[in-house]
Amino acid sequence: MKRKLILILLIACLAMVFSACGSDDAGQPQNTGDPDNIQIVATIFPEYDWVQNILGDNPAKAEVTLLLDSGVDLHSFQPTSEDMMKIATCDLFIYVGGESDRWVEDALSESVNENVRSINLLQILGDQAKEEEVIEGMEAEEESDEAGDEEGPELDEHVWLSLQNASLLCGAIEEAIAEIDPDNASVYEGNLKDYQAQLKELDHQYKDVTDLAKVKTLLFADRFPFRYLTDEYGLDYYAAFTGCSAESEASFETIQFLAKKMDELGLSCVMTIENSDQKIAQTVIRTTKAKDQKILAMNSMQAVTAGDVQAGASYLDIMGNNLTVLKEALQ
Repeated sequence: MKRKLILILLIACLAMVFSACGSDDAGQPQNTGDPDNIQIVATIFPEYDWVQNILGDNPAKAEVTLLLDSGVDLHSFQPTSEDMMKIATCDLFIYVGGESDRWVEDALSESVNENVRSINLLQILGDQAKEEEVIEGMEAEEESDEAGDEEGPELDEHVWLSLQNASLLCGAIEEAIAEIDPDNASVYEGNLKDYQAQLKELDHQYKDVTDLAKVKTLLFADRFPFRYLTDEYGLDYYAAFTGCSAESEASFETIQFLAKKMDELGLSCVMTIENSDQKIAQTVIRTTKAKDQKILAMNSMQAVTAGDVQAGASYLDIMGNNLTVLKEALQ
């Protein structure tokens, strides 16, 4: 009874905080704050969309919150007190689990739900998780003085950019939801199988495109969060920065290296990620001999907003669009 009262009080506080914003502007369905409804919090868009597909028609009326819904990048996100309250009262919390999620341990320690379940995507992947790598020509981030005490290598957090990873991670999410709501477990299992079939079909399309590609190398004049994807389909890459880098300006040496690689490999496209100002890509092109390469953008889903969700954005659609871009880049 005491726990129930705490939950009601906390959720009432949240309702007061967000009432001024209104449900239509939020982009997501407005949560009712009913403590009897299953509360699921996902940090990033792919997790959120996977949950929605597993819930399907949502027989238990579970309420799903996308925490990073304003286009803030995973690597620079800092939770507000309202975010912490959402996590404290939820039944299932899903997060990536890398360096960017150091704040999660504190958030979970404040939970008032003794039965809360959490899913750490990197933990689910286990040995399949990849270390962040710095390859030839790439600018490495400068380590802070505090970094010397870190245990072990930094893992590449962009696990959702692999369709095979997505299938595995969805399985873990479905299992947790079914444990919370066993009455509808068979519904969630069926939804999972249908969604995994769609992931597998798109995976086959990626394999067909990459197997037949004339070019096997991508060059990103930007951050590079697509290592899980390129490794999966046997592609090579060069890039200005690692996927988690906060850098926005490339050195003269990096520009020269990337331009030279474009000339050597005869690449017709320079790649960026979504929302790039394309300045580095344009400078690389001007430094090549041909100076006529296209700039193509792949979407890493690191800045999906509530407005995008409201407009119907989906993980499968974005990965399908990425395949269209990839096909052009590999011609």
